[in-house]
Amino acid sequence: MSHWARLRQHFWFLPAVLCALATVLAETLIFLDQRLGEVDLGPVGVLITRVGESGSRDLLGAVAGSMLTVASTTFSITIAVLALSSSTYGPRLVRNFMADRGNQFVLGVFVATFLYSLLVLRSIRVLDDGSGEYFVPHLAINMAVLLAVLAIGVLVYFIHHISDSVQVWTLAQQVRADLLATVDRLYSEQIGCEPPDFEEPEGAKGTPHRLDTDGFSLAAHETGYVQSVDHEEIVALACKHDVVVSLRIRPGSHVIEGAALGALWPPGQVNDALLAKILKSIRVGRARTPHEDVAFSALLLEEMAVRALSSGTNDPYTAINALDDLSAGLVRLAGRRTPSKFRYDPQGNLRVVAPVVTLTDLLDHLLDAMRLYAIEHPSVVHRTLELVEQVGAASKHPSARARMDKQVQRLVEAFALSSPQGCDLEELRRHADRVGRSLVGSNITDCDEQ
Repeated sequence: MSHWARLRQHFWFLPAVLCALATVLAETLIFLDQRLGEVDLGPVGVLITRVGESGSRDLLGAVAGSMLTVASTTFSITIAVLALSSSTYGPRLVRNFMADRGNQFVLGVFVATFLYSLLVLRSIRVLDDGSGEYFVPHLAINMAVLLAVLAIGVLVYFIHHISDSVQVWTLAQQVRADLLATVDRLYSEQIGCEPPDFEEPEGAKGTPHRLDTDGFSLAAHETGYVQSVDHEEIVALACKHDVVVSLRIRPGSHVIEGAALGALWPPGQVNDALLAKILKSIRVGRARTPHEDVAFSALLLEEMAVRALSSGTNDPYTAINALDDLSAGLVRLAGRRTPSKFRYDPQGNLRVVAPVVTLTDLLDHLLDAMRLYAIEHPSVVHRTLELVEQVGAASKHPSARARMDKQVQRLVEAFALSSPQGCDLEELRRHADRVGRSLVGSNITDCDEQ
């Protein structure tokens, strides 16, 4: 993620931009008022209301005071919604509110209007010519009125927006959009038949083993979560210094200061400058982000489902809604090619070994969670089986479908041990049998047989 993209996600960014624009607008209109003076503006002048020095001060004071009051109220409402969503759906969903452009825009309009009114109010002063008359920027004051009217519309929008943003389908849709965007960004489109799976590329045999045992250790310089890894930069550095880099981390991994992030081979080619540049290519922050961490968005939807199934909430319909959105991302991922963990230079030499997130990783984590938390809710278990069937139908990976089949069997076994009614168990077994047959028979193509 670029520095500009990270900057735009901060809650203060858009309000700061609008305040800057308000400052420019105020100074520009005040300058125009000074230049125009009492010039007749023709038909346009009819639209300009002149209320005098005292009325202008009162008007600007009223606008500024009301904007600050409304901004405080909307901010309080936003904090209350954050607390509600955090306790109900999970604290990690708070970042969606912080990055929400609607919330940023509303707060920015109110604060920018307040700032604009103060700047214009400051410009009302006694003229220096000794006449005792006041300079009143009528254009700027009329613009303040227009901004106040705009703020009323923004307030109505905010009430609608904040009411819609706490709906479960809105929250799940936002996370689903992040998941789909991350899949599109990290996993290229599936074109034709992909090459057969391999454990280790030809020409690199022995190198990964020596990297892990005898390579120069790459130690983390801070504690936190890996937010991004610039693989292209690391490959370029490895080519320049003629080394091979084996990473043990990926976006989403938690690292501790001083712990090994990977290893470099041969040790004799490693120097402090190279280590510093590689560490700079690995961004570590205090929280996970979905930009390069496909597992994070999947985890948010999974957490939403698990929290809905807790005894304190007991809301299986929210869990089903979360599984619906999660299935959309997993189905898209199932049809994509999983990138190789081996990265080469243009001459075909192995330069970087970097772990990647696979479809099986996400499915194992999800299905294990459903096996633990959804057993008392047959409707959620059935929706989980439907998710497996949907993903299996889209998957081009026989190994992933075989793994899903094992997970389905474990799910049925766990459900049977929960002492369900006989009819529920029989119905689930029939559903699982259908899913198992679809996993065995789906996508048997020439691509799989090669």
